[in-house]
Amino acid sequence: MSDLGTQPSADVAAGLSQWQRVTNTFTAPSKTFEDIKRGPRSWWLPFLLMVILGYVFFFVVNSKIGMQTVTENQIRLDPKAEERMAQLTPEQRETQMKFSVYFTEGVFLGNPAVLLIIVSVGSLVLWGTVNFVFGGKASFGAVFAAWMFASLPSLIKTLLGIIVIYAGTAPETFNIRNFAPTNLGAFLNPAEANKVLYSLATSLDIITLWCCVLMGIGISIVAGIKRSSGYIAVFGWWAIMILGGAIFAAVTS
Repeated sequence: MSDLGTQPSADVAAGLSQWQRVTNTFTAPSKTFEDIKRGPRSWWLPFLLMVILGYVFFFVVNSKIGMQTVTENQIRLDPKAEERMAQLTPEQRETQMKFSVYFTEGVFLGNPAVLLIIVSVGSLVLWGTVNFVFGGKASFGAVFAAWMFASLPSLIKTLLGIIVIYAGTAPETFNIRNFAPTNLGAFLNPAEANKVLYSLATSLDIITLWCCVLMGIGISIVAGIKRSSGYIAVFGWWAIMILGGAIFAAVTS
């Protein structure tokens, strides 16, 4: 009796491994997102890579710059925050500084949870946008996985930040909110530049743009919509965030 009926179809392509998905995100992103669409929608490897490198970055910042210096720099680079600190008593300033240092450390240490929250909220917004506005058929899990893989270029920015620190950047000039020269804002002094201009210059980040392009490709594939619709969904929300940041900078400046 022939056993041909039990053999897998030659037309069915084998799924990619997690490492292949990661590699293809940089070299052939469509293959990664097509694989996510077929399933499984696993995202553990990009998440693990970002968490590990995030902790490495924390170690480097803590050992080479120091959390106290990082916090002092953020206050000094914000004239209004510096003015508020100057109005406090010495005891209040010490308490406020300790709280700020603990908060900064907490954000670093809570990196996995922070990352999951950001990706979850962003994926929910995009899932609703592509399905209800553009008529897509994406599952939330597919959008979530696509977001994780599309975020992989952020590893390059973190590595650049580490390189900048080891290259000998002066601790008193280190800006934790813009630690790598991947946008025009990195070449401006936030304490002297116009707040709206600085917000816009910082938002035009080459790594962020790269991630958005990947997300546009990914969302269009997993949702089964036109590539242009994927770009409109992603860059539309990105533009709204930039505008919101500029308005906030104008109001608080």
